[in-house]
Parts: sequence; structure tokens; C-alpha cells
Amino acid sequence: MENEETLSLIAAAQKGDDSACETLLSNNSPLIKSVIRRYKNKGVEYDDLYQLGCVGFIKAIKNFSFDYEVRFSTYAVPMIAGEVKRFLRDDGPVKVSRGTKATAIKIAKFVDMYKKENGESPTIDTIAKEFGIEPTEAVFIMDACKFPLSIYESNDDSGRTLEDKLQSPENEEEKLDKMMLKQIINELSPRDKKIILLRYFADKTQSEVARVLSVSQVQVSRLESKILCKIRSRYGDG
Repeated sequence: MENEETLSLIAAAQKGDDSACETLLSNNSPLIKSVIRRYKNKGVEYDDLYQLGCVGFIKAIKNFSFDYEVRFSTYAVPMIAGEVKRFLRDDGPVKVSRGTKATAIKIAKFVDMYKKENGESPTIDTIAKEFGIEPTEAVFIMDACKFPLSIYESNDDSGRTLEDKLQSPENEEEKLDKMMLKQIINELSPRDKKIILLRYFADKTQSEVARVLSVSQVQVSRLESKILCKIRSRYGDG
């Protein structure tokens, strides 16, 4: 699928066109499968992995901004992988293959050398070309190995980092939502505030929160439900 067609379908999907979303899912099925294939043999059925990948892909469609200076597929890969990893996190850390780690080490050396010679970090495309891999593959390796690379450094004349490009601009409505959210959280009891901050800001699982609070996962689940119900009853579902 050509990039222009992809962007056109994304625009339609973001406006609520379900058929456009289905077309994007269908045409990008090979991309989703290439990402979830890395998480096989983790105790999760392949079909379930694929569904998780689709959830991540749909989130990528929803959150993608046309101001990003990256191809949609490059943006979607970490979103797909992130959805799968969040699901697997309860069963322990996701293991990274030796091959992926070895490539990450080579990339790290290449980046150091490139920065010394050029005074700046290489772009994702430059890295991909150097190692004969797709840009999406480079993104996956960096994400899987927690390798910051040029994601957090300026890699073009604009002075913007790749991280900046992958973040949607914050409008006034979003700023207001953040202010309201901060007020809501500050009004919670210390224990309730800790649960919400750990679950939704530190991205901790209920099991991880339970260990921090020295309670059972079931208790955390019940407490979380009560807190959310309390918030909704007071402030509405928005």
C-alpha cells in the first residue's frame, strides 16, 4: 500500500470510518504478524497475540499525527509491541533473543562512531540502511533492548528529536484535561492516590501494585474498581 493511500485511510479511520480501519488492518496484517512472531512460545496462543497486536495497531491509527515525520509503519511497530509486552508483563519480563541483543550492541557502536564523525546521532533510516534492515526492524530492536539511540536526541536540522515527532501536539483541551486530572488525583486518599499513580502513570500491573502495598492482587483489583467508580460518580465518565 502506498504511503499516500495509507495516510488517506488513517484520516478516514480517525473520523470514524470503520471500513477504512478494517482495510488498514487487513493490508498491514503482515506487519502485525512480523512483530508478534517475536513473542511466540511465551505461553500465549498465537491468535491471542495477533488480537493484542491488532489492538496496538488500532491505537497507532488513533494516535498517529500527520505532523510526525516518520512513516506510519515505523510509528506502529512499538505500539504493537508495547501492547503485547504489557499483556505479558504479569508473567515476568519479556526475554530478548541473543540475536536481537547482538544487533543492538552493534547499533550502539555504530551510533557512537557516527556521532564522533558527524557531530550528531544517525536517523532511524540511516541505521536501517547501515545494517540492511527495515526501519521498523530498527525501531523494534531499540525498543526491545531499551536502547535510547537517536529517539531522544536531535537528528535533523529542525532540532526536534524522534520522540518529539512521535508525540502529538497538546491542545488547550488536553491541557485542561490534565489540570482536572491533577486535581482529581490530589483529592484522593494517600493509598488511593498511590494505586492510581502506580497503575496508570507508572504502568504497573495489579500484581506489581499488590507487592508494593503488601496486599493481594484481588484486593488491588477491588480497590481500583472502587476508586474509579468514585471518580466517575463525582466527575462523570469524561
